[in-house]
Amino acid sequence: MRPPTHILVVNGIKVRQPVFVLAAPHSGSDLLARALKRSPGFHVTMGRASVAHVVYAFARRPSITGRGQGATRVLRDALAESWQLVPGACLECPASCREAGGVTGAGPCAASGSIARFGDASPDLIYSASVLLQAFPDARFVQLIRDGRDVAADMMADPVALSWFKPAMLSEETEFPNPFLGVNSGSHGERWKAMPTAGKCALRWRSAVRLSAGLHRELPREQLLTLRYEDLAASPSEAAEGLSAFLGTRVSRVALYGENAPKVGVWRTRLRGADAELVEKVARQELTRLGYQ
Repeated sequence: MRPPTHILVVNGIKVRQPVFVLAAPHSGSDLLARALKRSPGFHVTMGRASVAHVVYAFARRPSITGRGQGATRVLRDALAESWQLVPGACLECPASCREAGGVTGAGPCAASGSIARFGDASPDLIYSASVLLQAFPDARFVQLIRDGRDVAADMMADPVALSWFKPAMLSEETEFPNPFLGVNSGSHGERWKAMPTAGKCALRWRSAVRLSAGLHRELPREQLLTLRYEDLAASPSEAAEGLSAFLGTRVSRVALYGENAPKVGVWRTRLRGADAELVEKVARQELTRLGYQ
């Protein structure tokens, strides 16, 4: 049974039906966040330190999320801090968040009088989905699914993503199963450490889309929208219409267009033969289930 709804008030505004963007790394969540941030009435954050600290603590140690209302309060408080509109607030945001909001100064990036909806699109937020639902039972979740081979190709070119693959990540304190790294058992630790980077990227994608599938089964239709990145890239206007209908408010279409948007099919030229074979081997079941032949 879900706990009673707790109405959070931020900047004098009641937080109702907040929007959370969930996706594996490099699946287009930043593009979707840009569209939401530039839509009337939205205040969407991404990657603020207060939220990132909690999200990665939950990701690395999944047992924390099952500790009653403690985890719920911690994440709710972190988001409340992130959503505060104070002078210089945007200076604490990562460059990706400032760029998405078109902010060139100290901010804040939104005016309190214009805000009707809050949201967050922090990287790896998917590992906190169950806690988010406890914290905000009326939340709306938007999932993005992208071809795991393209995800692996982009992750392999991202120093931040690669930093999670150091052998030290599997320490004696690591919990298993570990969805964040995609490792199901401590007995697989040495195999993971010896695995090429492409395989580790595939494991992270595979784990994330399995979590997405679980949410699809558990959440009612009015709370969860799943978008395929390839469809969004092919028809941004149609994707914006579907998102607007789901959220019950207009979402910017223009922001979904851009030269910096992740490209479809980049794996064909950027994954070497052995890496492509390994990614397809590790993620074959999910690639097939999702229609990525």
